[in-house]
Amino acid sequence: MAFEYKDTPGDTEWFVHDRFGMFIHWGVYAAAGRHEWVKKYEAIPDEEYQKYFDHFDPDLYDPVVWAKLAKEAGMKYFVITTKHHDGCCMFDNPLTDWKVTNGPAGRDLIAPMVEAFRNEGLKVGFYHSLIDWTHPEYTIDGHHPLCDDEEYVKANQDRDWDKYVEYLHGSVCYLLTNYGKVDYLFFDYSYSQMPAKGLLAAGKGKDDWHSEELIALCRELQPGIIINDRTEIPQDLSTPEQVQPAEPLRNEDGKLLVWESCQTFSGSWGYFRDQLDWKSPELIIKMLIDGVSKGGNMLFNVGPNGRGEIEPRAVERLKAVGEWFRVNGRSIYGCGPSEFTPPTDGRFTQNAAGDRLYLHMFSWPFKHIYIPGMADRVEYAQLLDDGSETKIMPAAKVSHGHNQVDENTLVLEIPVQKPAVMVPVIELFLKQ
Repeated sequence: MAFEYKDTPGDTEWFVHDRFGMFIHWGVYAAAGRHEWVKKYEAIPDEEYQKYFDHFDPDLYDPVVWAKLAKEAGMKYFVITTKHHDGCCMFDNPLTDWKVTNGPAGRDLIAPMVEAFRNEGLKVGFYHSLIDWTHPEYTIDGHHPLCDDEEYVKANQDRDWDKYVEYLHGSVCYLLTNYGKVDYLFFDYSYSQMPAKGLLAAGKGKDDWHSEELIALCRELQPGIIINDRTEIPQDLSTPEQVQPAEPLRNEDGKLLVWESCQTFSGSWGYFRDQLDWKSPELIIKMLIDGVSKGGNMLFNVGPNGRGEIEPRAVERLKAVGEWFRVNGRSIYGCGPSEFTPPTDGRFTQNAAGDRLYLHMFSWPFKHIYIPGMADRVEYAQLLDDGSETKIMPAAKVSHGHNQVDENTLVLEIPVQKPAVMVPVIELFLKQ
């Protein structure tokens, strides 16, 4: 195998093969239309936040459409927010009344989604927030929306944390026993480094969540499930957010660590009507390629609106990404980092068998690509989008007074015009 990962408690084999997933942040905050943290950012008390619950009526929700879009975009798994920090459950949680089944939606929104995505062949992932700003026993710390309201904090000092932990574990138990096979559980998140301040509780982490017991419960109910690291106990993978690691992540033995970058179209995860600073399809593709070249996945987010639709600007971009995947997908699926050094503005991915190398060119140079040290390593080269040969030129043929090329350098002769794809890929067949 060209690249080797550290052993993990869960089954990450499918994960490091599939590489690209859809993150879905959807909740009653979509009715506000201005970020999933609107309750915190605007210090909204429960009684005022209730209006979003009362008017969250996703009458246009069709998870079959969502699932087909994800598949068309090249995504192989999805992760849906079953409960975000505002605490409102998107499923029929028997342990609370704060759930969409009691609102205008009037139904479990997770069950049909799981069925639709599973029918399209995608793996199933659940996001579940460890945080809960609405639960009556969740102790108030510096992240709470009303942490600056002294009277509110004073009036809520007698909360029973053990009851919240019981609720948290019970909710996860329900999720993992009522929806068939769940492949991935994405917990969010711990912040134990936040100090206590005045009457405010300290931040919460693994001891507060009883993370060891929680993880044991998950593995008992769903053997093989993969779990992220946000309970403060490392498990199967790490999930850097809104950042691209500079290099592959490895353990002390040099083996690759499983990781996934979580990315958005804009700065918001939930639906944000007025956010206009969106990534282009080309940038999304480049971020994905960059991650895979360093051994990582990308979980890319959509934030459906209050009526249950993925907005047109997201659909347009995902379809463009899917068109690139249609002809270049084999440079991503089943691929990972390579020991070879790519040329300027290029990224290498390599298949697991180690016999094919994929050169993704982020900018298109004039006439030739030079790759030092690889002159005797490649037997054939082609543009991946159309399968046309890319000539391998002897270094001597392109050497002259102004262009001296080392004989060990692989020289590829390329068309002057960039191929009609957002990021061209050259497939290199390696000598065995």
